[in-house]
Amino acid sequence: MRTLPASHQDSLHLQVMRVLQENPEQSQRELARSAGISLGSVNYVLKALVAKGLVKLGNFSANPDKRRYTYILTPKGIAEKTALTHRFLHRKRAEYEALRAEIEMLSDEIGEAWE
Repeated sequence: MRTLPASHQDSLHLQVMRVLQENPEQSQRELARSAGISLGSVNYVLKALVAKGLVKLGNFSANPDKRRYTYILTPKGIAEKTALTHRFLHRKRAEYEALRAEIEMLSDEIGEAWE
């Protein structure tokens, strides 16, 4: 798989961790649907999160199909999710401010009032 920019990779990791925290028993297919990304991306992200020690993989014992897994955020994963959320908000606020400044500039150019 091609290397993604760090901000995009962080966004994917955050997206998957947010969904996992809400429902760790989801299948990868359900997780892909919930996160709005492809099944292949979910598989790739989960492998990376497990390798980093951010997600723990275990069998979903209540399910008769023992091939089903739970994906549980580790304490390290919860801390990383918080850090990713902070970086995401910082990046989005900066994008918002830049967009707002551009809108104001364009509005001034055409003589419209920006509210």
